[in-house]
Amino acid sequence: MSGERETAPGRAKDQAAEGVEDTRRGFLKGLTAAVVTLAPGVTLMAYPEGAAAARAPSDAVTSKVRWGLLIDVSKCPDGCTDCVTACNEENGLGPVTRPRTDAQWIRKVTVRDPSTGLKRSFPVMCQHCASPPCVDVCPTGASFKRADGIVLVDKHICIGCRYCMMACPYLARSFVHEPLQDQKPYAPRGKGTVESCTMCVHRVDDGRIPACVESCASSGKAMVFGDLNDPDSEISKIVRTYATSQIRADLGLDPGVRYQNL
Repeated sequence: MSGERETAPGRAKDQAAEGVEDTRRGFLKGLTAAVVTLAPGVTLMAYPEGAAAARAPSDAVTSKVRWGLLIDVSKCPDGCTDCVTACNEENGLGPVTRPRTDAQWIRKVTVRDPSTGLKRSFPVMCQHCASPPCVDVCPTGASFKRADGIVLVDKHICIGCRYCMMACPYLARSFVHEPLQDQKPYAPRGKGTVESCTMCVHRVDDGRIPACVESCASSGKAMVFGDLNDPDSEISKIVRTYATSQIRADLGLDPGVRYQNL
């Protein structure tokens, strides 16, 4: 009989598993990944072709914060489209040549008071409702609201049914009809899916303000972004001090986007 001790079947299986795990760790360690956090527990990691992985984000959002946007219509010039341009450039959207089909995350609209003839021009985007109807009608859960109030679309499970587009009273969602190129790694898009304003969630999670607000700060200064739940934030102080309105407040959706002097 040989003097070598025979390895038990269970031990051999454990050693094989450890070897596989070591190989896996070594393989993943050598990869360079671009990470995009879309929501708590929803993270996109772009690896070289043929590889894929996922992990939970280290910092989850909280309902203690509710991000909101305030737009002072009186400071928004009719011909200014800085916010639209900034949104398109930030999120990789092209110029709108076909308004009925091209993606528009933010658009300028003009309304007129028939009794006085007064006209107002202002931007409209996803209103990030507290009770979003797009989320209610989504059959897959692709449309969802983060704990901090930002409404998003998970492109991995969106089937392009467009129920959310029909449910949105603000016409704020677009359907991607054509293949896309030159996408931004932090703003994934895809043919056959629905999309809308994300409130520049990638910037917000990085401690910055949305691109539209940043661009407006150097022009009309009509936009204010901040935490509606924080009584000391600039947006909360304005909402407490001055009269503001929500588009279609009668629907009871409680939009996170408010308008002043509308």
